Amino acid sequence: MERMHYQPISQFKVSRGTCSVAEAWGLTRVTASSPAVEVMTDLRRIPAATIGQEVSLAEANHAMILRGVRLLFVTDSARHVVGIVTATDLLGERPTQVARERSLRYEELTINEIMVPSEALDAVSMSDVLRAEVGHVVATLKSSGRQHALVVEETPDGQPTIRGIFSASQIARQMGIPLQTTEVARTFAEIEAAIAH
Repeated sequence: MERMHYQPISQFKVSRGTCSVAEAWGLTRVTASSPAVEVMTDLRRIPAATIGQEVSLAEANHAMILRGVRLLFVTDSARHVVGIVTATDLLGERPTQVARERSLRYEELTINEIMVPSEALDAVSMSDVLRAEVGHVVATLKSSGRQHALVVEETPDGQPTIRGIFSASQIARQMGIPLQTTEVARTFAEIEAAIAH
């Protein structure tokens, strides 16, 4: 087998004050009429953040902080998605309610007890997303009352797979709306105001 010989790439010195930092490729500026796919986190390009069912709430919160995400896919031992957990699920009232109902301490709760199970999740098809605009995505999120929506497509053998995620906070960022709250209603009001202008 012939050995490849690689030459170093040509280098140069950067002049002070002449370069700026590029914006992340996935956060292009959008409007309501931009293609919906421009605000979708494509899981073929960005690995999904996952967590096991039996993990504690504190560990899940720590994992979100480390990964810089507000949603984790909850998976079983075969890596099948059994639900999702969001920062709102972890930090809202749900853990306190579940602990009270089951006579448990907060520290004893696991993700399995507060996640949104997969059968309760709403999803949209990738084929519909390819024909939709950002305004359609905003309307979809608003009608479900959630900050996230899953995008599902079928593999060549007919198996459903999660291809992407829509996030209200990411849409707001890409529309140039400053976010100072995690409240769903206010986020949608700010997005709708931006769409109206």
